[in-house]
Amino acid sequence: MRPRIRALLTAAAALGLTLAVPTVDAHSAGGFYVPPANPDAYRQIAGLLRQGDLADASKIAAMVRTPQAVWYGDQTPAEVRRAVAATTRDAARKGTLPVLALYNVPGRDCANYSAGGAADTAEYTAWIDAVAAGIGSRPALVILEPDSLALTPADCGQDDAQQTLTAARFAEVDYAVGKLEPLAATRVYLDTGHPNWHSVNSIVPRLIRGGVERATGFYTNTSNYQTDDAGAWYGTLISSCVAYAAAGGDPAACPNQWWPRADAQGWIDANVHADPADMAHFVTDSSRNGQGPWTPPAGKYTNAEDWCNPPDRGLGARPTADTGSALHDAKLWIKIPGESDGRCLRGTAGPEDPERGMVDPAAGQWFPEQALELVRFASPPIG
Repeated sequence: MRPRIRALLTAAAALGLTLAVPTVDAHSAGGFYVPPANPDAYRQIAGLLRQGDLADASKIAAMVRTPQAVWYGDQTPAEVRRAVAATTRDAARKGTLPVLALYNVPGRDCANYSAGGAADTAEYTAWIDAVAAGIGSRPALVILEPDSLALTPADCGQDDAQQTLTAARFAEVDYAVGKLEPLAATRVYLDTGHPNWHSVNSIVPRLIRGGVERATGFYTNTSNYQTDDAGAWYGTLISSCVAYAAAGGDPAACPNQWWPRADAQGWIDANVHADPADMAHFVTDSSRNGQGPWTPPAGKYTNAEDWCNPPDRGLGARPTADTGSALHDAKLWIKIPGESDGRCLRGTAGPEDPERGMVDPAAGQWFPEQALELVRFASPPIG
């Protein structure tokens, strides 16, 4: 188990709580919190049982009993404070570590499938203050604002020439780091998108502006399908580049994920001398990457949206803090498997998803057809 994850569990001992520190491997994730499932998941299980489909019902049940993140966004400060407090108290009683995904930054998701978030910076900082109050001194692992740094207002074409909203985005993320990381038993990780998106050279300056040097680190592959190997290598390169930049180097000189690995490792060996304990650590999302990314049919779509409810994907490795890497703190299920990415149109007029021949559920709603795919194609198998 990674020392920083163990520290979250053991920190509560000083507060008079009794927290277990179980061994966590790829098939047993007793150290992480299991939240209540989407109610529609239970309805799907009940329906499968009525149909006599015991195998799939067992697999869906196993999926929702696997530790995964609890997402917060759009609540009022009073609501989010109560909700976060309830989750962290429940996790502490059970001797488990909750993963909290905070998703309320202004301009969230470029006003697309997961649009929403706080109205402005003042509203957002008040919301973060409430989250901090809800956590208090209890252990928590915070996934801070998916897509906040990989998808800024400037990337969306929604900013002015001075990039006022993008500057505010970095300030908002940095404020959250400054508010949450100093809590007694909280560790904060920042957004990098996924390994097939931004280069290391592009994302590291964004991480620095977002306050990564004051956070525990960063996360990658949230809600995406890139392989564990790609995510771990991307994370290693980013961590090395952050350390190089902290020592005065230019991130533009760092190797990126498209370099030959031997060349990139040689560069790291020659240029990065920091102790791994002092470097930015990372976690990865393995919730839906068991089959890796989807390759759309060539020439079929003007915008295939390969990230949006791709067909025949499978659950990935179970949450674990045993990654074999001094920098890779954990594999987690950050995206809730079985919940839709949105109403995917793939460049068509819709309303159906042309890859599936149906109207996909709205983002965050339960998607029974996809849930069945995830458990049937899970790697390693589930259930």
